[in-house]
Amino acid sequence: MKKLLILIFVLLFSGILKAQELQVVVPYTLADRDRAILTDAKISALDVRFESIDKQFMYQQKQIDDIKVLFYWGFGILITLFIFMLSYMIWDRRTAMQPALERSSIAEENSRSLLTMLREYSKKHPDLAEILKTHGML
Repeated sequence: MKKLLILIFVLLFSGILKAQELQVVVPYTLADRDRAILTDAKISALDVRFESIDKQFMYQQKQIDDIKVLFYWGFGILITLFIFMLSYMIWDRRTAMQPALERSSIAEENSRSLLTMLREYSKKHPDLAEILKTHGML
């Protein structure tokens, strides 16, 4: 009877050991699953946030591009105005100088003819010849 008891005990004990051996070890627990779900939710929230930040950077880049285009146009207009003003000043100077040059050539011609007349007249009048000699015109 003792042997029977030992046999029953060994069979029961081996059954318990066999049951423990058949238990599958779960790679993660429910707490691990909950943490994984929370991590996925946080990553999704970060993705949304990064997308909004990317949109903001795209908007700022568009504004910078618009400012660059504005600067190009502004500098282009200023350079065009400077070239126009310089051209106008050169044209105005030439057109304003033309009548003055014509008048000066006429005045020079008149002074030459007057000097010639005075020299001719000084041949008959010695006092005028004396005055012209002192001023270096004869």
